[in-house]
Order: sequence, then C-alpha cells, then structure tokens
Amino acid sequence: MTLKFGLLGAGRIGKVHAGAVAATAGAELVAVADAIPEAAAFIGKNFGAEVRSIDAIMNAKDIDAVLITTPTDMHADMIEQAAKAGKAIFCEKPIDLSVERVRKCLDTVAKEKAALMIGFNRRFDPNFMEVRARIDAGAVGAVEMVSITSRDPAPPPATYVARSGGMFRDMTIHDFDMAAFLLGEDPAKVFAVGSVLVDPEIGKAGDIDSASIILTTKSGKIAQISNSRRATYGYDQRIEVHGAKGLVSAENVRATTVEVANAEGYRREPLLDFFMTRYTQAYANEIASFIKALEAGKPMSPSGEQGLKALLMAEAANKSMKEGREVEIVY
Repeated sequence: MTLKFGLLGAGRIGKVHAGAVAATAGAELVAVADAIPEAAAFIGKNFGAEVRSIDAIMNAKDIDAVLITTPTDMHADMIEQAAKAGKAIFCEKPIDLSVERVRKCLDTVAKEKAALMIGFNRRFDPNFMEVRARIDAGAVGAVEMVSITSRDPAPPPATYVARSGGMFRDMTIHDFDMAAFLLGEDPAKVFAVGSVLVDPEIGKAGDIDSASIILTTKSGKIAQISNSRRATYGYDQRIEVHGAKGLVSAENVRATTVEVANAEGYRREPLLDFFMTRYTQAYANEIASFIKALEAGKPMSPSGEQGLKALLMAEAANKSMKEGREVEIVY
C-alpha cells in the first residue's frame, strides 16, 4: 500500500517533509498548497507533486493524509478541516499557542475519530531512539536524571520571534517532549530561568534567547534542559540519561567521524549546521512511523494529547520564569 500525501505549506519545514516523504517507502507526495505560488511550484517541480488549493487537497479522493507545515496560527483550523474531511493528519508542533484552542481542536479530532500525529521529530532521531531502547532494555536501571542540551547555531530574526510564541513554546517545546519521552513519566513541576544574552532585539520583541529549566516528576525524577539561540560551534544537540545502574548518552553528530592529529593538536569535523541536516533521518523515520501506525490501526505517537502536554509544560515554564518560583504543571 502507498499512502498518498497532500502537503499544506511549502516553506522551509515543508521542504524538509517533502524530502522525507520522497525518501520513505510506501509514501507518495501527490499535491502541495501554499499561499506563495513560487514556493508551491518549487515543491511541485522537485518532488513531482501537483500544485492545488488547500480546499482541493482536503476534498481530494486521491489523497489519504495531509502534512500540515503552515505557520502555527493556521494549524488548529487545518487539523479540524482535515479531520472532518476524513484525512489522516500529520501536523508540525505546536497545534496552537493557546491551550484552550488546542483542547477544542483535539475535541474535534476525537469526535471525528481522526488519526493525528504531532511532529516532535527528535523522538525519531536514530541516536535518541537507541538511547530510549537501551533504557527499555534495562542498561541503566531505573532512570533518575535526564540532561538535555539544545542550542541553535544562530538566533532567528526578531520578526520571527515576535510571532513564535516565545522560546519555551517555539524551541524548548521539543525538549519538554523529549524529557517526558526519556523519563518515561510526565513532569509534574518546573523551575525556569531565562535571559537575553545573545541578541538585544530578541529582548525588545518580548522574548529570551538563553534558558535553563529543571523539571521534576511526581516520583522525584529530574530533567535539566539547557537552551541557547546561539552556539558558535554548530547545532548542539546532546542528551544524557543517568540511572541506578549507569549512564547512557548521545553525543553531537558530525559530517564524518574522521579526526586528524598533528603538532597543532587534534581536529575533528565541525557539528552539523542546523535541524535540516542534523535531523534528516529523524524526519523520514517519523513519516515511516506515521504510515506504520495508520496501516496497523494503532494510536499515533506523539499524539495530539502529548502535543498538548508539551505546550502545558511551556506555559508553566513561562509562569515560573516570570514569577521566579517552581510551578506545578497542570494537565
């Protein structure tokens, strides 16, 4: 069986997902829609997709599922439209910046009995998947502490920051999801601090660019998250899980493992430059997981509910930072 996709949104992340569909057996990109004709045409030309309107894709009989990669403020409406149209749905995070709007959207998804998966691609990175597999195999015993480092190579423009929902909803939300994924338990409390250390314009836009977060679960497990909008050495993505029997970790990924040693010292390849290259396989893996779950009639993961939980962690982190205290995460 080949699952036929319609892509809604032909921007940067849309191109990534178009490539992921093209690289995945059992998947075909049939159509693409975007408000910018040139962007849609680029996807159409490079991936063999027909350029159509959003409504045409939603109502098309030759499309089984939609990939929603539009700006965040369009996600919830499109999810609801796709659910009512009987499409399976893959949507980039977050569903919306409003918790109330997300809950309403998920109610519609449940009512229509639609399949919905949220794009937390890091769960599908081969290295991070292997860390989770080692945990499940008992390699480190009972998990006690998780450390997540996530730093972008350069800050986004202030114009992006102004409509992003803030660092915790836009960037750290991936790490909130990973924390729950690795802890095997939803965090119950959060303490967050943030600063503007990278770009004053980000501060003027009402956001932060540097943060440290501590999450604790009801059983006492701890997760530490370190975020920055700038890492001069590349896209810094590391995790470490400490347990009763030992430690399992995943280091940064480089173009090759080659190392040169001479009189000047040891030199290795630089880190990969950003998410498009660092998580190429992860994007393909999540599309494959979406197809597999759909064919097997199994629940999607990450689900809409898991997307909501990550947003609730972000909301609580914002409150913690503003009030300077630990905050309970209410699900």
